[in-house]
Amino acid sequence: MAAYTLITGASEGLGVEFARIAAKEGRNLILAARSKDKLDAVATELRSDAVDVIVIPADLSQMDEVERLWSEASDGREIDVLVNNSGLGYNGPFADGQGWTRELSSINVNMLALTRLMKLAVPHMTALPKARILNVASVASFTPGPNMAVYHATKAYVLSLSEAVAEELRGTNVTITALCPGATATNFFDEADMDGVRLLKMAKPMDAAQVAELGWLQARIGQRIVVPGALNKVFAFLPRISPRGITTRIAAQMMGKH
Repeated sequence: MAAYTLITGASEGLGVEFARIAAKEGRNLILAARSKDKLDAVATELRSDAVDVIVIPADLSQMDEVERLWSEASDGREIDVLVNNSGLGYNGPFADGQGWTRELSSINVNMLALTRLMKLAVPHMTALPKARILNVASVASFTPGPNMAVYHATKAYVLSLSEAVAEELRGTNVTITALCPGATATNFFDEADMDGVRLLKMAKPMDAAQVAELGWLQARIGQRIVVPGALNKVFAFLPRISPRGITTRIAAQMMGKH
């Protein structure tokens, strides 16, 4: 039975970069995202005699679509790498009454879909010689995020879940890695209505290919938490040494617009 790498959110951004890395290694791919046209373009780029690429369009904000994705992906195949890359966000005050549709989709995609895919993947993977799960969290995982409260909360969940399951699987053939990037050059900011956010004026977003490569390499050796970039490491470490109220106020300033 052939082994495959399943990547969600594979139509753009980090997802495409993960797919390119896997293809260079000669790994067969299953690419999932909402846009079939974009997935087909990525598949055309990466498919070769050595690399089989399967496209499964799916809206992971819908749980029946999550179940269908796994059922189709694992039918007659071994999935020894799962990259939970799909993620959504929304920038705006929690009390403004706006953004609920986007925030609900963020909760469903960032938390529920990721959890369900992990829940299905782990028993499948324990029967394989070696397997790994790479969850794309965020440096936002480490602190509450006023003006992006729901997004930060969902990513804190991803980090906590990843660490807990990684510990449960200690000594097994399956590893769990949480990749916690900061601002990265993808379409996420436009889709999350983040134009004008102070954070994006403070530092240039990291290159998506570099972030993906670091996450991939660290997941290969079983590293549990990966934070790319020196400034992001500072943001991740700050809550450990500063009062929580102070770090939350700093986050409010960074996530605010002017």
